[in-house]
Amino acid sequence: MTTEDKLKMTFNVRAHRINAHGSEATCKSATISLDTDLAGRVDAFNPAELLMAAIAACMLKGIERVTPILKFSLRGVEVRLHGVRQDVPPRMESIEYEIIVDTDESDHRLALLHDNVTKYGTVYNTVLPGTSLKGVLKRAT
Repeated sequence: MTTEDKLKMTFNVRAHRINAHGSEATCKSATISLDTDLAGRVDAFNPAELLMAAIAACMLKGIERVTPILKFSLRGVEVRLHGVRQDVPPRMESIEYEIIVDTDESDHRLALLHDNVTKYGTVYNTVLPGTSLKGVLKRAT
């Protein structure tokens, strides 16, 4: 292992099957129920929904990271995503998003915030090459 590899962030997640109706993933002290039931479950995220939730979390974390740097003032943020699955081969064909920010900042500053979210998001930039990923960041009304 090189010195550069030692400086890289690493992540560990474990998942296991509970039964034919679900599974569970853990990391650190957190646990998530997984919808791995072929009939589906309403009380857990399926794999596509988990991917979309990861994108949303990436965007929210990016906003948390950059707002102090930009001295960007906000009262709240909501991320809404809509994904379309392609059947053959199975993959997420497209994901559209809206980031809604409750703020008094200027339109220019909103554009700057969106630019930071798309440029520096780890999950966002991992998904981007294989999926049509587009959206807007707008002011809450």
